[in-house]
Amino acid sequence: MASSRKTLDLGLLALRTAIGGTLAYHGAQKLFGWFGGPGLEATAQGFEAMGFTPGKESAALAGAGELAGGLLVAGAATPLASAGVVGAMVGAVSVHKPNGFSTQAGGYEYPAVLGATAAALALTGPGRYSVDALLGNRLNRGWQAGLALAGAAATSGYLVSRRAQA
Repeated sequence: MASSRKTLDLGLLALRTAIGGTLAYHGAQKLFGWFGGPGLEATAQGFEAMGFTPGKESAALAGAGELAGGLLVAGAATPLASAGVVGAMVGAVSVHKPNGFSTQAGGYEYPAVLGATAAALALTGPGRYSVDALLGNRLNRGWQAGLALAGAAATSGYLVSRRAQA
């Protein structure tokens, strides 16, 4: 039984590293222009064009939500980090939804998978190879996951509905 727990914890570490690193990369592109990204000003213009107003604030929130994914790599404040990712991905899904599911057609497949994975990490927790575990899971309680995900759903739902009305 102990070896299966170790395997689970290693799996969670691998999942957090892959998802968290990918999301932090995209957030850094949006916010800072790193890794060939557009930076905040150009991202803000794109968000305005997509109907998210005000564009700069919307772009900053989306970038921060993705950058919060970097916390998942360390397994730090997992419910809050996951909620930031979920909120950003709900917005991304709303943009790509008219194109259908397939990423190849510009659809919402990729942000949906990232958002669902982040939500699953909020619910499962980061495992024992994490900052949260080192801190006695003070920032990783079941009620925190539920509250953070509910907050992300409410906030992103509001922003998406505002975009739809614009």
